[in-house]
Amino acid sequence: MHQVIAIVGMAGSGKSEVSRLFEEAGFHRVRFGDVTDEEVKRRGLALNEENERRVRELLRKEHGMAAYAVLNLSRIDRALETAGVIIDGLYSWEEYRFLGERYPAFKVLAVYASPATRYRRLASRAVRPLAADEARQRDITEIENLKKGGPIAMADFTIINESSLGDLQTQTRQLIARLKDGTTNEHE
Repeated sequence: MHQVIAIVGMAGSGKSEVSRLFEEAGFHRVRFGDVTDEEVKRRGLALNEENERRVRELLRKEHGMAAYAVLNLSRIDRALETAGVIIDGLYSWEEYRFLGERYPAFKVLAVYASPATRYRRLASRAVRPLAADEARQRDITEIENLKKGGPIAMADFTIINESSLGDLQTQTRQLIARLKDGTTNEHE
């Protein structure tokens, strides 16, 4: 049976780079945020923090707090037919619970970076940069409204991303190698 691993972390922690490395290693990547981007574009809106937040809230109101897991279920199931799946961007406690009930071997990988580190990265990123106050507000919203801290606390694996890109890549590749050969211990 192929693995389903979801990456959780706050904005700017390094989730996209970690998921890219998993994809490079043969996992199918399912990015939960693609649903938001597609809906924003479908509505003819600009891709920005305000429109993305509005669409995320509308989708959760319509489909419940597990919306992104529910809306990506067919993508996950199709991908699992041929390879393991790396989910880029688990957000809510309800998504965590939904996926855990659906996939018996479901695992979560938390990518952690301190707020100061993340805010610095977010301010300088080329795509969808966020000012520190915007990033902090997003953190608060994700923690209070989505209960994002729950999946982070329950993660089976954690990568600390306080150093360089090279260090993040090394840690990720080491975890992938252990996952592939079955030598991982939960709660690493």
